[in-house]
Amino acid sequence: MEPKVSIVIPFYNCRYIEQAVHSALHQTYPHIEVIVVDDGSTSHVERLQPFMDQIHYIRKENGGTATALNEGIKHATGDYFVWLSSDDVMLLNRVEKQLQFMLAVQALFCHGAYHYVNEHGEWLDTVKPEVGSRLEMLQVLMEGCPINGCTVMVKMEAFERFGMFDTNFRYTHDYEMWLRLFPLYELFYFNEPLMCYRLHESMGTKRHFKELVAEMELVQKKHRPILLNLLQVGGYWK
Repeated sequence: MEPKVSIVIPFYNCRYIEQAVHSALHQTYPHIEVIVVDDGSTSHVERLQPFMDQIHYIRKENGGTATALNEGIKHATGDYFVWLSSDDVMLLNRVEKQLQFMLAVQALFCHGAYHYVNEHGEWLDTVKPEVGSRLEMLQVLMEGCPINGCTVMVKMEAFERFGMFDTNFRYTHDYEMWLRLFPLYELFYFNEPLMCYRLHESMGTKRHFKELVAEMELVQKKHRPILLNLLQVGGYWK
């Protein structure tokens, strides 16, 4: 039986939501489910109307992206998890190519390259955050997060083993999760861009940049003892 992939799209007042949903629904890989978690939106909800018979729509009170992702994971029935922000889009062969790679190398976690696009969907640049060895990745992760969460595909069992996204971190829940997984998971990298990350004035990383930076320091403080221990043994447990 072919693996099933659950694509979770947190949504809050985003005018690009139909583009995200369209890109998820039209994947070349057929064994998918698309879960849209409406985090208490007060605008642009009508943009979802044409897709309601094709998606699993969940509405909840506003609580932030981590709470929306967790709600989607709770309802997911897939073997693999993909997170797609409501202002981004996936290439139509994203799931097929990334899953094929993961199965080939027996990866439990995979992140990858991506394109920058502007508010009109016009290509700006391509980002290929390949780091190198596991030790080099550890060193980079101790300073910041090179992983774009919307390029990640992870085996659903990760949430059973490590828990879901920590809602105490409103802006860096993804970074905290990758640090939680790193000690026991190989963070495989796929070098072909498979999604488009949209840069626009109302994006959360711009509006909440100061809070994000402050929160990153808290995440690093939380995980530093374990990461330093790993650093001493070359990135792997003895």
